[in-house]
Amino acid sequence: MYDAPNLGAKVEQKTNKIEANGVQVYYGDTHAIKDVSVAIESNTVTAFIGPSGCGKSTFLRCLNRMNDTIDICRIEGDIRLDGEDIYDKRVDPVQLRAKVGMVFQKPNPFPKSIYDNIAYGPRIHGLAKSKADLDEIVEKSLRRGAIWNEVKDRLHEPGTGLSGGQQQRLCIARAIATEPEVLLMDEPCSALDPIATAQVEELIDELRAQYSVVIVTHSMQQAARVSQKTAFFHLGHLVEYDNTSTIFTNPRDERTESYITGRIG
Repeated sequence: MYDAPNLGAKVEQKTNKIEANGVQVYYGDTHAIKDVSVAIESNTVTAFIGPSGCGKSTFLRCLNRMNDTIDICRIEGDIRLDGEDIYDKRVDPVQLRAKVGMVFQKPNPFPKSIYDNIAYGPRIHGLAKSKADLDEIVEKSLRRGAIWNEVKDRLHEPGTGLSGGQQQRLCIARAIATEPEVLLMDEPCSALDPIATAQVEELIDELRAQYSVVIVTHSMQQAARVSQKTAFFHLGHLVEYDNTSTIFTNPRDERTESYITGRIG
């Protein structure tokens, strides 16, 4: 028997937060990223996976112009955030990085107090009009970073005195203190123990309600646990990009299948 479609049902349409088209990256004569096009959806965790040296971190760094800091690096193609070209000469990379925050592989708190680690970005970008404003931003960011309860009584102690997992959550809180729209994470758990890793993964899942999150990971298990979309990179090419469940259970390209089953990597 034919069931009429439920026309009243709402289908959740995700918009694209970042759109990259035909991106090429060169380090001197080395062609590191080869014609990569990908759309990163809003409020989604997107995982970049692939063997070491395949270009996933290089491409991640294109999304907030971190490669600008490398003299021999040249980028071609088009990358847009909410439809605006991030490589337009009128775009200030510092302002862009406030909108597209980054968390690195190794926790890197500033040699300052926990409070000042979080307050640093909002001060630079003029996001707080008063000390009360700044206090509120610090507390809100530490709560979003799932570390407030652990540090609320020691805000003026150095951030470097925290455990590795706490330092990484502090760095995530610091990245979201400037109210970014996108969070880039370059192997954020690779220096952490399993318990701290689980805490950061749980946090990543919560953060996608407010941000688009892009995570580079060597761990396929982690990609499967935290992401909704997965991109597989190999030798500078984006081989395949799809829903995470599809990539892991029914990949279209045999190179993806070989990587996932451990035959290449």
